[in-house]
Amino acid sequence: MNRYGRLIIVNKPLRIFRNIVHFTTPIVGGTLIGRYATRNARQDYQKEQNPPFSPPGLTFPIVWSGLYVAMGIAYTVARDAGQNKSIPISHYTQLGLNFLWSILYFRYKLRGAALIESYTLFAAVIVTTVQFYKADKLSGLLMVSYASWCVFASYLTTGSWLLNKDE
Repeated sequence: MNRYGRLIIVNKPLRIFRNIVHFTTPIVGGTLIGRYATRNARQDYQKEQNPPFSPPGLTFPIVWSGLYVAMGIAYTVARDAGQNKSIPISHYTQLGLNFLWSILYFRYKLRGAALIESYTLFAAVIVTTVQFYKADKLSGLLMVSYASWCVFASYLTTGSWLLNKDE
């Protein structure tokens, strides 16, 4: 028995199930948002002017798939390792902002709102990365690639807005 009087054997399957849910939430959410919000994204991306250093459209689903996997691993490990009660709050806040950006930018084509939101997202990712790093160094390091991509995505959003705001 553990300190709460529950059998450990019962808690282990629940913990495994909870970890699977936490790990897969960014992946499943990203997939659903991708299908819902970005249906015509490749065509839109080819039609509009893009800032210098814009990657080919095929790059985005590949990069985001890897980032969502890293994010799921980082959160699962940080949550188990850390005693900080704000880890889930910061994680799900940045994840919600991440999903919101796609809806604003692709679904509703609110480029100015997506621009502001991208910088808000970046700030939330930095807070989350620091919290994860304090809980578990590997978790924090896994989030560095995500934070770096958010900087690049904010650059792309800014450039896209500046180049296409009259359309």
